[in-house]
Amino acid sequence: MAKQDKELKMLTQAAQEFAKKELAPTVSENDHYPFGTFPEHLLEKAFELDFFHTTLPETAGGMDMGMKALCALLEPMCQEDASFGGIIFTTAFAHELILQGGGLETMKTLSSPEAGVKELILAYPVFNNPSEIEPAVTAMQENNRFMLSGHVDYLVLGNIADKGLIPAKVNGNNGYAFFLIDLADSGVSKSDPVLSLGMHACPAVDVRLKNVEGILIGDEQKGAHYFEHASNRLHVAAAAMALGVMKGSFNEGLSYVKEREQGGRKIINWSEMQMIMADFALKIELSQMAVAQAGEAVDTQSSGWGKASLAAMLYAGDMACQTTTDGIQVLGGVGYMKDFGQEKRFRDARHVQSLLGSAPMKKIRYIETKYKKN
Repeated sequence: MAKQDKELKMLTQAAQEFAKKELAPTVSENDHYPFGTFPEHLLEKAFELDFFHTTLPETAGGMDMGMKALCALLEPMCQEDASFGGIIFTTAFAHELILQGGGLETMKTLSSPEAGVKELILAYPVFNNPSEIEPAVTAMQENNRFMLSGHVDYLVLGNIADKGLIPAKVNGNNGYAFFLIDLADSGVSKSDPVLSLGMHACPAVDVRLKNVEGILIGDEQKGAHYFEHASNRLHVAAAAMALGVMKGSFNEGLSYVKEREQGGRKIINWSEMQMIMADFALKIELSQMAVAQAGEAVDTQSSGWGKASLAAMLYAGDMACQTTTDGIQVLGGVGYMKDFGQEKRFRDARHVQSLLGSAPMKKIRYIETKYKKN
């Protein structure tokens, strides 16, 4: 346990330093993407620090540190820029799906010592739940191969990763399976980068496939099972991203109200402002408790761990949207300006809330799961 605590502390410190030294100075510049250059050097730096290896098993060259470690990695990053947290999250989720499908050997290849960051990161449509929105890709089996055709909207990392993980219907049947594809295949065509609401530097493209060979991950009848189990594990990581956005918004707001004067006194001394900041701080504290407890539940597989993970994401996601709105109010009129970070966090919070499917559908699924009859 002491060794694990020491490793977690070291990872947290590395993430905090990366966020402050690498992300913070270029937040505005990176948020200008896709109208500017994508910061590929950040991918290389994160790869060197093993941030993409955090949850992978040791047999696949990973650190095997669990969800608490991924949360500890994502939170400080998202305090500065949720976009890079989205890149880490997308890759971790795609890796989890492959492992859920028994694809350890596939992961060993992707994370081999000879592989670089472009081979390890994977494109995946991480804002969709394929059990809610039917995949628009069909995989047809030809001899011992699967050939994929159709389109994938908003394939996150689709323009920077070498490979993508795609949900597809198999032979036109109900349900779906996951396939690993080469994004350099001649049958793959990509749109220009899609301009999104938030998380601009977590790039995505729309993709069309025409007879692209795919490697089946796991059982072709169990795609929904793999997605559900992977989602239950990674929901708490999305909650940590929302928590990071909240903390960043609070810190900027607090710095502002301590300096801003109006009516002859600093606005932090106004009782109305103190109430806003107190409410802000309480929401952060409760969200942090939810993330910590859910992360522990997921890693120990304690009773109800999946519901705890989803509840943490739903609560932290809602609180992030509320508090980033408060963050704009705290700064007044300048809170809406791109010169300040609150405008970006306002957008990012709503984008984070949409990870792994729409928030309303996740809430319905939570209540159905919590109270379903045995």
